[in-house]
Amino acid sequence: MIGVVTGFSIIGIVIAVGFFTGKYGVLGENAKQVLSRTAFFVTNPALLFVVLSRADIHQIFSSFVLIALLSAVAVAALYLAASRLFFRRPAAETALGAMAAFFVNANNIGIPVAIYVLGDAAFVAPVILLQMVILTPVCLSILDLTAGNKVSVRRILTQPLRNPVILAALAGAAVSATGFVLPAPVLAPLELLGGAAVPLVLMAFGMSLVGMRPLRAGTGRAEIIVGTALKSVVMPVAAYLIARFGFGASGHDLFGAVVMAALPTAQNVFLFASRYDRGVVVTRDIVLLSSIGAVPVLLVVTAFLG
Repeated sequence: MIGVVTGFSIIGIVIAVGFFTGKYGVLGENAKQVLSRTAFFVTNPALLFVVLSRADIHQIFSSFVLIALLSAVAVAALYLAASRLFFRRPAAETALGAMAAFFVNANNIGIPVAIYVLGDAAFVAPVILLQMVILTPVCLSILDLTAGNKVSVRRILTQPLRNPVILAALAGAAVSATGFVLPAPVLAPLELLGGAAVPLVLMAFGMSLVGMRPLRAGTGRAEIIVGTALKSVVMPVAAYLIARFGFGASGHDLFGAVVMAALPTAQNVFLFASRYDRGVVVTRDIVLLSSIGAVPVLLVVTAFLG
């Protein structure tokens, strides 16, 4: 437990540094965008490639993928049912609310949590591959349909190939599968760049919290509360039940599956909402509240399973 608290303290301190850096404009007006883009296009791909190239290929494509998928489907179904019964929002807003309830921040928050809490960044790889290669194209296609846009099969099939995180993850998995050993002059620069991934994404996340005030009147409070509860509480419980009784997981594997499900909502959902100009406030507030709630939830998970 002490190690986990220490890990969360490290993460929290770096996020706080990012928050105050952004609040007082230390790095300039566009610092958050620069840090986010640097992490997305450079440091996170480097880190994932190094981690996956050294990982056990069976762990990358293990039951973790199915556990994450089934947990996401269960939570999405619950949100859709709640929306149909109580919210009665348009299809696009409903789809985005459901995404906010199950789409975890496996990249920005998942990597630091996997490193400092689980002790192995490879735990996050199956979740990233599932979300980037399968769930993201499906979700974008649904948004195109519900927003009245024309859906392109080519766009759906090539979307994962336009994401550097996916390409790096697939390349690392390929190296792991073949057993190829990279020469030191190639691996060393990637390790150096990957070392900057965690502080960059945590600082960028801290900067994104500046000026955010959730649950304002008229912003869809019921949807925000339900979406946050599903993401923060129901999804980890669903992952536990599916992993424990559906796949017979135990020990550190069970702990890892539940921790990954307890991660907060990914900021990608807010980006999707902004792009389609639907459900922007609801998705933004779910991202923020689930991020705040993730720490106590993960501490409880650790107390019982860690």
